[in-house]
Amino acid sequence: MLSDRRQRVLAALIEEYVARALPVGSRTLTERYQLGVSPATVRNELSVLEDGGYITQPHTSAGRIPTDTGYRAFVDNLLTTDFTGDDERYRPVVDELRRSASELDALLEQTSSALTRITDCLSIVLAPSVLNLHIKQLSLISLSPYRALVVLVTEDGQVFNRQMEFAEEVAPDDLARVQVFLGDVFTGKSLQQIEDGLGQGMAEAFRDPLVRMALDEVLSCLQESELSRAHRLGVSSLLTKPEFSQSQALLPVMQVLENDTVMLHILDEAVQQVDGTPSVRIGRENDAEELAGVSVVASRYGRGDSAGVVAVIGPTRMDYSKVLRAVRIASAALQDV
Repeated sequence: MLSDRRQRVLAALIEEYVARALPVGSRTLTERYQLGVSPATVRNELSVLEDGGYITQPHTSAGRIPTDTGYRAFVDNLLTTDFTGDDERYRPVVDELRRSASELDALLEQTSSALTRITDCLSIVLAPSVLNLHIKQLSLISLSPYRALVVLVTEDGQVFNRQMEFAEEVAPDDLARVQVFLGDVFTGKSLQQIEDGLGQGMAEAFRDPLVRMALDEVLSCLQESELSRAHRLGVSSLLTKPEFSQSQALLPVMQVLENDTVMLHILDEAVQQVDGTPSVRIGRENDAEELAGVSVVASRYGRGDSAGVVAVIGPTRMDYSKVLRAVRIASAALQDV
């Protein structure tokens, strides 16, 4: 546990390094920050912080820079800060987001854009999982004897559709029969509930090839929608950072983040946070080695099982205070969707 004075020195060093991306010396801290101690004391505290692994000296003649451990100590202190005063301050931002987007996807896109604008980092907004959305209506519409359209409407008004093709002719009456059966099975239930209950007393009905085919199409329709509902913005912002000034340095990061399965795993911690506290993974705390140079700040939004995620990804040298506030604002804007 760091003393108050060492926390102040560490916070000042991190603030300076975030602003300038240059190693920080004791003279800089003494001249630019009101630490209330002598230069000799600052030098001594820097040595102690370095011995503790909170900062490091990249070159013998240079100043110090924070380590992942130093950022973690700084962020943990921030997470205990009361941000409730920000709620009214940023209320106009939240209200404007809600007013300017009448549909969910538009709101998510604009929220992602606002996050990128505020933080100057990459933002990701995941829609609430379709696995937990309850189905209001299922329709099977005959387009021809060999083709039909599956249309799903969820209770929150989202619409998903997918075409299905038949090897043999299917009469409209047969399609209507399957629609009635699947409608009884699906209506009012979530996809997760449906998948969990498929083996409970329905084996006989699912021996019908047309029922099985329609069911497969419905499940595929929802699962494809699940992976396509991530709104990412701000890659160009990352390219402006000194850490990623060479695009080759950013390429491994983007390759990981474009893998939906990996990304969902990265953000899973935020989904588990039910108290509204953002999750913060710094550098090598991320499971993927390619993300060792970035931090991920994420928070869930929504209610109950139907939760989405807002996240900001940037270099470990990000402005954590600003990013934490921005993620909280975005989460508040989406809380009631």
